[in-house]
Amino acid sequence: IAGWVLFAGICALGLTIGSGMLFKSHAPHKPGFPIEDTAGGEGGGGASAVPLPNLLAAADVEKGKAVFAKCAACHTDNQGGANGIGPNLYAVVGDEIGHGRGGFAFSDVLKNHGGSWTFENLDQWLTSPRKFANGTKMSFAGLSSPEDRANLMVYLNAQGSNIPLPKAEAAADAAAAPAEGDKAAAPAAAGA
Repeated sequence: IAGWVLFAGICALGLTIGSGMLFKSHAPHKPGFPIEDTAGGEGGGGASAVPLPNLLAAADVEKGKAVFAKCAACHTDNQGGANGIGPNLYAVVGDEIGHGRGGFAFSDVLKNHGGSWTFENLDQWLTSPRKFANGTKMSFAGLSSPEDRANLMVYLNAQGSNIPLPKAEAAADAAAAPAEGDKAAAPAAAGA
């Protein structure tokens, strides 16, 4: 038995040395990969991002209902629904932050935050609850997709709040105008 244990140990040592020689570790030519901030951080992507009113105008309530499935483990959205791990979210859009919601015990950070759940505040909250209210009890990491956030906000708005959506910005119209001018210029150039 001792001989077989010794033999197994020698084989394991030999395989370790042999595989180390065969599969030598080589440093990459360019170490690491760039990490893009897709959560809408302060540093990048602000100018090319679609404005929130435009996202809300293009949002779909049914898609928002599908996104709410991620929230349903902790929240309810029906009128008179009970609070769960999180508060009931019926008619939450426009409501005061950290108050009401059927006696739900909000964290002091949310109670003292002030303001109401506007679309802008909801967008910041859904992006990162910890950045919006550092010290909140909510453990959800946030939604990185602006479209998912807009769909969810429109869905929550349809659940008893029905606050008018902000008007979409005219940036899309201004971008379309030169394209129409280019079309008009093309036949003139063809006739010349």
